[in-house]
Amino acid sequence: MTIDPYIASILERLPDNSGVYRYLDKEKNIIYVGKAKNLRRRVGSYFYKEQDHPRILLLLKHTSDIQFTIVDTEYDALLLESNLIKEYQPRYNVQLKDDKTYPWLCLTNEQFPRLYSTRRKNDENARYFGPYASVKIMNTLLDTVTELYHLRGCKLDLTEEHIKAGKYKACLNFHIKKCLGICLGKQSREEYLDNVQQIVNIIQGNTASVLHKLKKEMMTYAQEMAFEKAHAVKLKILLLEKYQAKSTIVNFTISNIDVFNIVEDMSTAYVCYFHVVNGAIIKTQVLSVKYQLNETIEEALLYAIVELRKSARSKAPEIVVPFPLDININEIIITVPKHNDKEKLLHLALRNATAYMYEMQKQKEFSNPETHKKQLLEGMQSDLGLPHPPVHIECFDNSNIQGSYPVAAMVCFRNGKPSKKEYRIFNIQTVNKPDDFSTMREVIKRRYSRLLKEESLLPDLIVVDGGKGQISAAYSALKELNLEEKIPLIGIAKRLEEIYRPNDSIPLFVDKKSETQRIIQHLRDEAHRFGIMHHRQRRDKSMTQTELTCITGIGAFTAEKLLTAFRSVNTIKKASLEELTIIIGKDKATTVYNYYQTQESPESPEEENS
Repeated sequence: MTIDPYIASILERLPDNSGVYRYLDKEKNIIYVGKAKNLRRRVGSYFYKEQDHPRILLLLKHTSDIQFTIVDTEYDALLLESNLIKEYQPRYNVQLKDDKTYPWLCLTNEQFPRLYSTRRKNDENARYFGPYASVKIMNTLLDTVTELYHLRGCKLDLTEEHIKAGKYKACLNFHIKKCLGICLGKQSREEYLDNVQQIVNIIQGNTASVLHKLKKEMMTYAQEMAFEKAHAVKLKILLLEKYQAKSTIVNFTISNIDVFNIVEDMSTAYVCYFHVVNGAIIKTQVLSVKYQLNETIEEALLYAIVELRKSARSKAPEIVVPFPLDININEIIITVPKHNDKEKLLHLALRNATAYMYEMQKQKEFSNPETHKKQLLEGMQSDLGLPHPPVHIECFDNSNIQGSYPVAAMVCFRNGKPSKKEYRIFNIQTVNKPDDFSTMREVIKRRYSRLLKEESLLPDLIVVDGGKGQISAAYSALKELNLEEKIPLIGIAKRLEEIYRPNDSIPLFVDKKSETQRIIQHLRDEAHRFGIMHHRQRRDKSMTQTELTCITGIGAFTAEKLLTAFRSVNTIKKASLEELTIIIGKDKATTVYNYYQTQESPESPEEENS
């Protein structure tokens, strides 16, 4: 199957997160919504694997764009997928176009409330929790709280008056100890309602207060020598500690809000918008706001809020934002949440805005690579104060463990991208102990003295991994070669990701979100990766060498075959030529056999004195 280049570029940029993806046609209509534990693998499977189902082939034929929303878990993706399908009714989601809804837990508004599962919210006075994407999860929660607190399961019209009048008889649940006999007056209403409150705390995820109360109750029973009761409470604690389930997307207490979060690069702001109704995200959209003058991030967010609410026709009475806004909007509450479910939604919106920003940056690079390359290099030239755009950059990093097997890596970037054929590894020759500064001096001198000797082109920029010490060492090496004025040099310090120049104690200011900073960090990380890889190869090769590999004509593979067969070098020494031939062939067997025979020539016996 031939993949459209634009779709292929999106597939390459998809993250490895859980989320929901949307296929759009040429008119930008959503034609399919799906969920994925791993967006990259799931969406890629549609395009990279052979498809024979005619409906899937038709879907892929009409797909001209792909959008996605990141969520925390596959469970959250399931809920969001359901909400988006109900909202947009995509053409290719017919298998999900039914009236089925996810179940809720309903807590009735009675003198002695009941808790049960339902798919219909038709009691305005009741309190609902959920919805739950998995019936199994919901039933586990229901069983847990029921086992902990033994709420009634009957539908009797229980009132204190009826209970005092003795209208009811004990049922089976009372006899099997699944109910404490509230209808018989064996449990007070105050105790019953206190248990209901603990159940609400558990459902809402606030298990800490419940556990604290249970542990205090257990200690009280233990001090009173009521060990059976203490043990019963301990079982409740163990049961509660095993339970954990709470969605960061769905919380029924969040009734009708708009959530906005924003990120920005040098020229554009990206705003992610969630519309949340009854605790569930039913709309999600990202808007880019291109800066024209010297607008602030607050102004960009306000502009996006107006546009997105207008587009969604939202009348939500509350807006959740990441920072205070200096504006009053009639009849609308502006909230900056801290440490609650709204804050989690805000964080999720930030992740989606960030993912969208990176996607847009990659799209610009894909659609017009020459323009993007020119803007990138000119931006680096301006940010770093270079005389020319840094088309050719070389970056150095040292790698050793306590001075053993020291190597230095050099990676090369051209036009902001790795040029792996120009990567180089330097085995250190003059430094015999852990000394990053001397190692850096040696490598820089060796590299550029060779380029001068070969009359090769010098790089537009040198980057070293390290702070002032490494920069000074590299600068002194360039000075010995009279290159200190010809090649710009910078270093990136590990601790604060600061960029330094030679003979300058103050770091160079570069925007942490800029492409310049990203490229320099990529250079540093790539040099570190390349150096570590070769350092490990040297170390592993050294560790696997044996006496056998010292024999001319015997390599590591042959030595490994011999050691596997004979288990030790001493056994190999004593082996016959025939035994060796069976394992490694006649020629190599003769080489090994003769080597040990010549080494172990017998000594002449001593003569006795007469």
